[in-house]
Amino acid sequence: MQTTNHLLMIRPVDFKFNEQTAANNKFQIASTESDVQASALKEFDDFVDMLRHNDIDVSVINDTLQPETPDSIFPNNWISFHDDGSVFLYPMFSENRRLERRKEIIEGLQEKFEVNHITDLSFYEMQYAFLEGTGSMVLDRVNKIAYACLSVRTDQEVLDNFCMLTGYSAVSFQAVDGSNFPIYHTNVMMCIGTDFAVICLDSIPNPEERLNVSVSLSGSGKEIIEISLDQMNHFAGNMLEVSNKSGERLLVMSDQAYLSLNAEQISKLEKYCRIIYAPLYTIEKNGGGSARCMLAEVHLPEKSKKSDLKLTDGRHSNFTDIINGAYNESTDTN
Repeated sequence: MQTTNHLLMIRPVDFKFNEQTAANNKFQIASTESDVQASALKEFDDFVDMLRHNDIDVSVINDTLQPETPDSIFPNNWISFHDDGSVFLYPMFSENRRLERRKEIIEGLQEKFEVNHITDLSFYEMQYAFLEGTGSMVLDRVNKIAYACLSVRTDQEVLDNFCMLTGYSAVSFQAVDGSNFPIYHTNVMMCIGTDFAVICLDSIPNPEERLNVSVSLSGSGKEIIEISLDQMNHFAGNMLEVSNKSGERLLVMSDQAYLSLNAEQISKLEKYCRIIYAPLYTIEKNGGGSARCMLAEVHLPEKSKKSDLKLTDGRHSNFTDIINGAYNESTDTN
């Protein structure tokens, strides 16, 4: 299925403007606000409350003060969860973002969900090649297509490896903002739902690539709902379709994203989902990410019996090694 009722979120303890990511994330703007952490925490807690009020299952993990991880609120970049019980760990561009990978997060989820296979791609950090999870890729999980705008954070070789390991097909392209600056993550310019796709086609300058993306989306049965460059800058591409416990489809976005949409776009989206939104202005401004970035979808099967854990890395042979050893190794080499 494209959607899940289970979400993982990381509650921040030291959220702030991240200098290491700002050079290639033009959505980030340093705030003059006196207490960014306090404002971000209120936005986070209110967002979680809204999701739970709409009957969505949210697992909240508290971040830690050490190590320093100002962007931990965006967990979908370092990990993804799949319905065959597999977990993927991803190579991250910024050194302080690599520290977000915590074994206790996966271990905590294992109390409720089946985790039978962990594939660690973080070794690509040693080659200065990155693929930041479902920020770099927007996944059509039903048709097994991975859409990706290539950037310093989204490397074609790593993308191809992910697709080889998972059976996905890659649709890659270049995307830029209104200043012709490369867009850092695909999920700020497009969103894929069960029956629709929200996309800023104007951000794809190459006509052949633009047509290829459109044909792929239409060919897989999606209604294309276009957004403008200005709407993209207000995070209208950073949405996520989820389902609640009764099976209702919901489209999650920020207050800023919702207010940027016009009546026709809202009407088209409401054919497929009920729209829910929350104010995330502090998080969006300082972090350069919005609602979708804060949500790691947990597609893992719910636990029914103990399963054996298989590891794919080529070097590590036990769970603790793959979480601790690989992470430390990839961090220390840069």
